[in-house]
Amino acid sequence: MTGPRHQPLAHLALAAAREAPRPDAGVTLRALPYQPSIILRGESGDAAFVKAFRAGLGFDLPLAPNHVSSHDEITALWLGPSEWLILGDVGPVAPAGQGRLARALAGRHHAIISQGDGRQIIAVSGPRARDVLGKLCPLDLESPDLAPGHCARSILARCGILLHPQPGGAYHLHVARSFADYAWRVLAEAGLEFGVAIASGD
Repeated sequence: MTGPRHQPLAHLALAAAREAPRPDAGVTLRALPYQPSIILRGESGDAAFVKAFRAGLGFDLPLAPNHVSSHDEITALWLGPSEWLILGDVGPVAPAGQGRLARALAGRHHAIISQGDGRQIIAVSGPRARDVLGKLCPLDLESPDLAPGHCARSILARCGILLHPQPGGAYHLHVARSFADYAWRVLAEAGLEFGVAIASGD
């Protein structure tokens, strides 16, 4: 896709709603801009597959459940024993020099599935970010298993999410674009008692 991408939350006029920093806001929401992503499938027990991934992207695929690894603006998030979400320009139709994952895995049993514009990432930060998410998500957000470097599939109210904790107590929520509006609105409502700020997604 070469033209400007339609952002799932553009209809909320978030650019107009962005505010100057609010020291009193307990939670800040950001709709992050489009990021290329793929689903990678392969056998984690296949040493040649794992080695080929490292040869292609220069870092190790996370093999432990709910772990995340990254290198050079590319992030791999564990979704299952044979499935990962890869964020970054690495797909088979990525720009020259960036489609190296597909080349490295050639001849190995695998599948690369482009995600296109199917996902929205919502960043939730601020001193009450955990409290807001705790109202909507059943995960134990204080667990060491949800520290930065980890991820988990769960639900936010009634929609599925992939939760990716960030340094400093922030979170990235990956949600299907068809549920982006719903997820944003329930987060904003849950944060009302703490004060909600809208930040630039840049």
